[in-house]
Amino acid sequence: MAVREIKEEVYSVGVIDWDREVFDELIPLPDGTTYNSYLVKGSEKTALIDTVDAGFDEELITNLARSGINGIDYVIINHAEQDHSGAIIVFLELFPNAKIIASEKGADLLEALHQIPRFRIQTVTDGETISLGDRTLEFLITPWVHWPDTMLTYLREDKILFSCDLFGAHYACSDLFVPEKCYHSTLAKRYFAEIMMPFRSKITGYLDRLSEYELSVIAPSHGPCYDEPAYIMDLYREWSSDLVKNLVVIPYISMHGSTKKMVGYLTDALMRRNIQVRPYDLGKSDSGRLAMDLVDAATIIIATPTVLTGPHPRVANIAFIANILKPKAKFAGIIGSYGWGGKTVKDLIGIMDRLEVEMFEPVYLKGLPSEGAYNSLESLADEILNKHKSENIL
Repeated sequence: MAVREIKEEVYSVGVIDWDREVFDELIPLPDGTTYNSYLVKGSEKTALIDTVDAGFDEELITNLARSGINGIDYVIINHAEQDHSGAIIVFLELFPNAKIIASEKGADLLEALHQIPRFRIQTVTDGETISLGDRTLEFLITPWVHWPDTMLTYLREDKILFSCDLFGAHYACSDLFVPEKCYHSTLAKRYFAEIMMPFRSKITGYLDRLSEYELSVIAPSHGPCYDEPAYIMDLYREWSSDLVKNLVVIPYISMHGSTKKMVGYLTDALMRRNIQVRPYDLGKSDSGRLAMDLVDAATIIIATPTVLTGPHPRVANIAFIANILKPKAKFAGIIGSYGWGGKTVKDLIGIMDRLEVEMFEPVYLKGLPSEGAYNSLESLADEILNKHKSENIL
């Protein structure tokens, strides 16, 4: 990745991971990602803001050499997770006099994750500053975006916010700034859905705080920078709000066709009522696209057959993921079919215990759906319609 100048003596020196396919062995990365690192040269001192994932340290060192630095005085670690801090040990060896700057929680994690001696780390508090001579770095402690250690770094004189994971997007991109908003917004929403959605109440407060700062550039840890900060901040205000859309998502699995028949019928019934609906076959669907729809959906209907005595494992997995992502849906329901018995409905309700939703009466039946089952699905569609009307989203 080439060294690019964001503003005079402020450089992007991170690396592009064109080929990474999965993050945390969980999140699909269909477009790769970047590990952004930034170099700020002051008249007296130089700071590196975040490093890169382990295995990319040589590329980062090459980029720093190209930038013409004589040394590094501070290594700012906004967040201790390894995709930000993976190269830190190399830097301690190359720059033995450099001081690591982190939040108190960040220092604890760096000590645990990398066994860094505590005397090498200088902790900072909210609003504290460090002078580089003609430039000033201000630190904003922002826990739970998305770890408890997270902080943001603001370069006062240039009005640049180094926002860590906040406002990021997982995709490999050779452009320094967002090249095309329509394409980017989809990937930024995917990132928000998979990583930031559980912390949207915290994010709302941090957006209010950031509105007090004049921002010319936002430089996140993943994806391109923003030379129009209002663009991504407006999207985050929408995504992190409590507003939902007239949308029902139906993640489902069908082993022998009965549950699929029910999903197809309910999908048609909702469409006849002018309700937007998106079924997701969990045997085929991209979990990231489902997560994006969970950002907006007013209603989630889980559809599954019974395997032995409980839900299909893929459905149980997506219910578990929805439970930890905590989407802002208002309503949820369970439909499906069983062969001889079980406690699928009870198990799913237990898995989704953190969702703050009103549950519809389940439509769960033995074998193939009959006329009575279809009548129950019509009633469920009516109930969804009435609930959406009550939220004024039609």
